[in-house]
Amino acid sequence: MKIFRYRDQGNIYLGALVEQGQLYQLKESNVMELVNAARQSGKTAEGYIRSALPQATPISKSIEELHLLTPVDAPEVWAAGVTYQRSREARNYEATEGRLDSTTFYDKVYDAPRPELFMKSTSSRTVGHNDQVCLRSDSTWQVPEAELGLVLDENGVIVGYTVGNDMSCRDIEGENPLYLPQAKIWKRSCSIGPFIRLAETLDDPYSLSIACRIYRDGEKVVDEQANTNQLKRKFNELIHYLKKDNELFAGTVLLTGTCLVPPNQFTLESGDIIEIEIEEIGTLVNVAVYEHELDTKLVN
Repeated sequence: MKIFRYRDQGNIYLGALVEQGQLYQLKESNVMELVNAARQSGKTAEGYIRSALPQATPISKSIEELHLLTPVDAPEVWAAGVTYQRSREARNYEATEGRLDSTTFYDKVYDAPRPELFMKSTSSRTVGHNDQVCLRSDSTWQVPEAELGLVLDENGVIVGYTVGNDMSCRDIEGENPLYLPQAKIWKRSCSIGPFIRLAETLDDPYSLSIACRIYRDGEKVVDEQANTNQLKRKFNELIHYLKKDNELFAGTVLLTGTCLVPPNQFTLESGDIIEIEIEEIGTLVNVAVYEHELDTKLVN
């Protein structure tokens, strides 16, 4: 079962997509309200929704016709780095100007007990499905990073999974590791959605295929695939360090790192359409533009 948020006639609603494809409007306003109501009733979120479906309002529009929003209004989005071997290789390439035989601090992070965790985004910087992500004006080497996102409650419990796009500037990060915040955080540099797959309905999150496709002028220029079974660190390990001496807010999203990196010679251009698909969760689509072009180039 998948949860989504959408806007209709100026109002924001929470919806459920069931296995048969039917859409229902839920009475709760957000996913954490839904999870808390389910817990108070002694049910899982899935069980709570199924018990409410007979009284729920069916949505007459198709999912493609709805104005989808981020599935959770995440107060914070955090991200993990160098959690896949492919990410380790890419970071080393950036840091050594292509000398892949060199050992860097990224090798140490990959093997260290403590994972790399960093603040990626806030609610106001995060966009959703079919929305525009921004290219940074002072970077010449920019890529999307396809990532599985964990939706957490205030105690670090995983309530669901979503698709994430961690926009990154490879040149800025490679120039100096202290530039990481600038390489990762700017206006519309993060996208999540379009759905949250409820945690109890996903059998094995460590065995999901992930694909990243990029289209330019109607032509597919990037087509990369991987699987979450390549993830080195477990979710509870990442959450453990995120919680340590830290305050979590209900609805926080933790992106678990990327195993898909476009070819080293590739950089995003304005108008590129990015598709990130994670098996059993959904496909997140965004168009990349510069800030001054916002709303002038739309996803078809």
